[in-house]
Amino acid sequence: MREPLSSPTPISPCPIIDIGVNLSNSRFSKDLEEVLERSQQANVSRLILTGTSEEESEAVLKVCQQLAEQFPNMLYSTCGVHPHDAKHFSTETPNRLKDIATNPEVVAIGETGLDFNRNFSEPKDQEKAFEAQLELAAKLQLPVFMHERDAHQRQFEILKQYRDHLTNGVIHCFTGDKTALFNYLDLDLHIGITGWICDERRGEELQKLVKNIPLSRLMIETDAPYLLPRTIKPKPKSSRNEPAYLPWVLQGITDQREETLAEIAEKTATTTKHFFNLN
Repeated sequence: MREPLSSPTPISPCPIIDIGVNLSNSRFSKDLEEVLERSQQANVSRLILTGTSEEESEAVLKVCQQLAEQFPNMLYSTCGVHPHDAKHFSTETPNRLKDIATNPEVVAIGETGLDFNRNFSEPKDQEKAFEAQLELAAKLQLPVFMHERDAHQRQFEILKQYRDHLTNGVIHCFTGDKTALFNYLDLDLHIGITGWICDERRGEELQKLVKNIPLSRLMIETDAPYLLPRTIKPKPKSSRNEPAYLPWVLQGITDQREETLAEIAEKTATTTKHFFNLN
């Protein structure tokens, strides 16, 4: 039996799309179908599952395929290697990613990019993996789903070299400063906003910047199970974020912009469909 949403959970006025969900995470292993049902109840109609390594890219694709009949036209995925895992990127990785990307459920290359905050992989390995995935995206004419943390200048420099060959790109979970935002927008990239905007401690700068993102370049995401919106009241018993909470992100953005919640919901969904070429 489907578990209903709790009463404080908002429902989007029109179908919206979560562009970044880590549904292969072990925190979803016991109740994945219920999570997707709650997503539908909140009017979060489509999800892009994030591939962060060769193995995870295969795992999220498998989730899409296994649940396709039960949740038709709802689940899509990306395939790529996150900068944290760049040290495992080999000469065979591009071919393996290319094979994964031949599946119709796969709509972007990534999650790729640079992360100089923790350096779980050496910067030179991150750059090598990033450039190889940009080349793959250009070859396959798929958009790029990108991560960046404390590495804006170098990521920007690399992207400038490849941008003319890429169909599209999004900086997901954007948390950078004004310079980073405008540099990415100057490259005609899209920007993904998460529950970071709902954080009164860390999200203050993003709250000020989000009004500068053209609505046609804006997309929304939960990055579940991470980044649970802090504006949810009462706070869920579990700290796990899930797609059903995407309307809280939508509300957080609306609070900082002039458009109505319905206008932002409709436009971000339209933008996302076009960006990922969703049928």
